[in-house]
Amino acid sequence: MPTILDSLPALYRDLFPSFFQSPLPAETKATCSACAMCEANNPTPIESVDGVSRFFRPDTKCCTYHPRLPNYLVGAILADQDAPMAEGRRRIQEKISRRVAVNPQWIKAPTRYNLLYSNARQAFGRTQALRCPYYEPQGGLCTIWRYREAVCSTYFCKYVAGADGRKFWMTLKTWLTLAEIQLSRYALLQLLPDYVIQGKDKADNSGGPLTSEDLDDKPLPDKEYAELWRQWAGREAEFYGKCFESVRALSSEEFDNLLGLDGVVEQAILKRQHEAAVGPRLPKSLKFNPSTTVQWLPDGSIALASYSEFDAVALPGEAYALLVEFNGKDPVEIVRQRLRDEKQADLHDDILIELFRHRILVDAQAL
Repeated sequence: MPTILDSLPALYRDLFPSFFQSPLPAETKATCSACAMCEANNPTPIESVDGVSRFFRPDTKCCTYHPRLPNYLVGAILADQDAPMAEGRRRIQEKISRRVAVNPQWIKAPTRYNLLYSNARQAFGRTQALRCPYYEPQGGLCTIWRYREAVCSTYFCKYVAGADGRKFWMTLKTWLTLAEIQLSRYALLQLLPDYVIQGKDKADNSGGPLTSEDLDDKPLPDKEYAELWRQWAGREAEFYGKCFESVRALSSEEFDNLLGLDGVVEQAILKRQHEAAVGPRLPKSLKFNPSTTVQWLPDGSIALASYSEFDAVALPGEAYALLVEFNGKDPVEIVRQRLRDEKQADLHDDILIELFRHRILVDAQAL
């Protein structure tokens, strides 16, 4: 079984706490090379949700998001001279040369992109306008995957552990984001301390009105850009490389100190979510979730979705009459025995656990 670390950039292997060596089931339902959300590869025949196609475009897949790359990961990309990284390096170098949304802490999304992303309706996975600049449509894969950031490391369209799996990965994203912020700030303190001392690492101007430069994706004026980068203006690639070297030289103890109490708290939450994801337990009583989306299909089978519109469960049509017997009033074993006696049907634990993980059946006592 793979570990948590196996899903993250190799840079973190000697840096993160020992907990990240914990085993975790591989997310086999989310298949990047043959996207599980593209119609041609999707086994669950639900064609739309609220009139909008639930399938992703094959030329975008889930890569309709612009990552925010911390300075040290940018440096790692530029330092990796392996041939498969050539296109990723080229795209990063192009980003740096354009100077749009490029600063000493991050290479991130332009302001116009953020506006489109924040105001798009059900566009994720379904529009070229939001396609990631590091996505290669010819091969359908990411050109900087080895050095992906927190969001790209933790997003899956479908989760092996269902809702519990999604909670785990979302909690991991929170922890990773904290790590990225603190590591990028640490690198800044080594190389450009005034950037942190003056609070520029906390600046976020994305909430204000867009300027004409924002709308045209134009770089900062030369004077503002020079003030931002100081002695590193024109030497951005070198700066990012030194950020990578600075972070790579950290010990695991120094990294723990960087995260501080916030890191301890987030890791405690993460451990709890990990336990739920790898060791599910059936509640004493279950109830059919009234929020479940129920779609009857032409062949008489049924598709049920609850925790995610992307992850429906297909069952024989007869299953619906069995599931509604779980009304939360009786313990699970009593309901199962009643189904055996009255309907000659037996729902095994593994089936019930899968339905519980998808929140088609929910803990009656938690409602």
